[in-house]
Amino acid sequence: MAEVREQLARTPAEVVVANHALGLWQLAVVHLSLDPPQLGEARVAIDAFAALVEGMAGRLGEAEPQLVVALEQLRLAFVERARTGRAGG
Repeated sequence: MAEVREQLARTPAEVVVANHALGLWQLAVVHLSLDPPQLGEARVAIDAFAALVEGMAGRLGEAEPQLVVALEQLRLAFVERARTGRAGG
């Protein structure tokens, strides 16, 4: 356990936060990919992901541009899944 703690202490916080953000992205993708999609659950994950990405703007290091793009794509996917769900598709 001490070794894990030391490794975590050596890892830049921005890297750890970005990894946690990716976990929220994955959670949203899972809920959107279900048939039917679980839009309420996806919305919670997307909002949490957005809170990290947008709330930490300028402080997420090298991963930030990819996280911003991932958030935009995730929001578009949500809208599309919500639209096709209402249309019966």
